[in-house]
Amino acid sequence: MEQTANRRLSTISRHLFISSNSPVPPNSDASFFFHPVSSDISSDFFRPVVIGGMVLDIHAKPHSRTRSGTTTPGKICYERGGVARNIAECMTKLGTKPFMISVIGNDMAGDVLLEHFKSSGLSTKGIMKSRNIATPVVLNVFDADGELSSGVASVEAVELCLTREWICQFQHNISTAPILLLDANLHLRSLEAACKTDFSTPVWFEPVSVTKSERISSIAKYITCVSPNENELIAMANALSSQTTFRNSIESHWPIELSLQSLKPAINVLLEKGIRFVMVTLGSNGVLLCSRQGNPNIICSNSKMGKTNPSYIRNPLYRYFLNDSRNYLFSQFFERLPNSDQQDRFPPYALHFPAPVASVKSLTGAGDCLVGGFLASICAGLDTIQSMAVALCTAKAAVEVEPNVPSAFVLEKIADEARQILFTARMFYL
Repeated sequence: MEQTANRRLSTISRHLFISSNSPVPPNSDASFFFHPVSSDISSDFFRPVVIGGMVLDIHAKPHSRTRSGTTTPGKICYERGGVARNIAECMTKLGTKPFMISVIGNDMAGDVLLEHFKSSGLSTKGIMKSRNIATPVVLNVFDADGELSSGVASVEAVELCLTREWICQFQHNISTAPILLLDANLHLRSLEAACKTDFSTPVWFEPVSVTKSERISSIAKYITCVSPNENELIAMANALSSQTTFRNSIESHWPIELSLQSLKPAINVLLEKGIRFVMVTLGSNGVLLCSRQGNPNIICSNSKMGKTNPSYIRNPLYRYFLNDSRNYLFSQFFERLPNSDQQDRFPPYALHFPAPVASVKSLTGAGDCLVGGFLASICAGLDTIQSMAVALCTAKAAVEVEPNVPSAFVLEKIADEARQILFTARMFYL
């Protein structure tokens, strides 16, 4: 009876508990927790921590097809960007304020980024500002269809100046955080330092690019979740495997079953390395959320905060989903999952969530808002399935506007669209 009651309560789960038999560092807690975070906590502690770049983006959008050796009439605009910064802004606008650790220069670009950060109500204590640093700037040149054609990135400051010494100053922020997000722009020493700060804090690795995604090879044992696209997934699998060369051969028109079959070997490499969740973004084909976890929606107490903190119930995302039940298919599926001590005997699986139809204006920032939407939802007390549906809806909102992150999210609209996604998602065994 108690087990049945707990399963029913999981539909309004307040926490996400992740338990795994994968190898973890010595003297660490083998259980990783997503702890609920109140959107109105005044302290910098007990907030999700985001470490990575703050970038001024320059977008060049021609009105017609470009020609080599000459200029083309078009539109140039400036946007506040950076993978980590975009994720942090998205989370904030969904009611979860993270603690940002980054670096900028004492220049015009840095002033623009920092001022907007302050106006968003986010702490700037973790942001180093120095006149000896050039604020990261990225120039993106798009084609006439809005797709990225080419770009130039001057982001050396993130790798050179966002050092392990600076990161370790905020050890208590990381150790009390419900989750730590790292973007792959960081130097490998900084990535390792952040991962080793507190072994009980789950770590989300955002690959950023194909080349930088390979940096996971030295920190895979610390990583809880990753969010690659198909090409980044292949690059990470190749970096983690010494025997097989993986290739991305899928086509955009393929049905999801065929795409999954092609990507399955690479996904399994990451899962076998102990990464608990692999979120593969497929563009207009949606997202694959892959795992070999047992039930990921077990209600548990917040060990880091000393007791369960129900204040996240005030988060608007949680209120919109409080009375919602998940897709019955998934509810029944998770009820059949083994107990945590049997997870090594359970085969890996993938949940496919289709992308909602969108009127695309700009694809820049969509992936960042996908991750930001997921993390904000988890921190608001939603379960993994609800969080993934919300994430897709925040990504949709991002592609329908010019800025990297929408000026605001309409939560009622997101909740309605997320419900539709929940009832069209499917489960596959890997």
